[in-house]
Amino acid sequence: MTTTLPAGTATADLLRRTARSRALRLLLVLVALMLICVASVTIGSRDVGIEDVLAALGGSHEGFGPAAVATRIPRTLLAAAAGAALGVSGAVMQGVTRNPLADPGILGINTGASLAVVVGIAWFGLTTASTYIWVAILGAGLTAVLVYTLGSLGQGGATPLKLALAGAATGAALTSFISAVVLPRSDIGDSVRSWQIGGVGGGTYASLLQVGPFLLGGAVLCALSARALNSLALGDELAAGLGERVAAARGVASLGAVVLCGASTAVTGPIGFVGLVVPHTCRLLIGPDHRWLLPFSALVGAGLLTAADVLGRIVARPDELAVGILTALLGAPFFIAIVRRQKVSRL
Repeated sequence: MTTTLPAGTATADLLRRTARSRALRLLLVLVALMLICVASVTIGSRDVGIEDVLAALGGSHEGFGPAAVATRIPRTLLAAAAGAALGVSGAVMQGVTRNPLADPGILGINTGASLAVVVGIAWFGLTTASTYIWVAILGAGLTAVLVYTLGSLGQGGATPLKLALAGAATGAALTSFISAVVLPRSDIGDSVRSWQIGGVGGGTYASLLQVGPFLLGGAVLCALSARALNSLALGDELAAGLGERVAAARGVASLGAVVLCGASTAVTGPIGFVGLVVPHTCRLLIGPDHRWLLPFSALVGAGLLTAADVLGRIVARPDELAVGILTALLGAPFFIAIVRRQKVSRL
């Protein structure tokens, strides 16, 4: 005799199994991130052992090993924090614009933050990371507004294609402005060009303390927007029919993404492709639900940027290759491979 379960019970069981599966995958990603962080602390121009790590954690900075560990720990934390911020901001931007190509780099927001910092250094004498952060967030926000305004012109409003084109054009223009500001200033040219490549080598506990509150605030805004982003994915009209305040939801989510992007850019320089590749990878793992997508994007983004930093120390020993170069080299072909296999979820 066959017993048929009620449809509601079967659906509830399926949802519970799906939640357990996602939680297990999240735990596995977290373990992988921890292993990558351990590798980041121990691998460099000269490798160090676990005993050196324990000595450094105990307060000893004598000898190469403990001294190197003391330098690499804040660098690793900065790489993880910046990668998480870029991964989440990319996922939120793709959700807000319903554009699978949305990314802080492609939409020109990284470049806007960079231009603001460069102008502040060249014309207003900014020298501290705290002032960089405020200026970078302002530049990122103004650029986001400009791109959305340009993408909204004409018939049809802000379509994904128009936003991508507006972002690409704005990014190209702002890059030219950065060159125009830097070229006449030989006194800041080398440092600005080095910062523009994007890297985490200058990470310190002081810079982490300065950028931490901004990253935390941006992450909270994005997390609070997760349900709204799920509604926006259905279209503005249907989202409004479900009781969502579309304009307010889009504004809060965008503000969180801009804060994350601007703050991370201020301390690491513009780093591309993390916000583009990470959300697509996470959708393959857990689907389009932003309540799961955002934490997955944070962990995978942190792991990707930290792993790229470790790889940059290995391939060019005893020198280092900037993490911004590695993310571009690794991210571009990986994203192309995903698209060619036609496994990317449509937004």
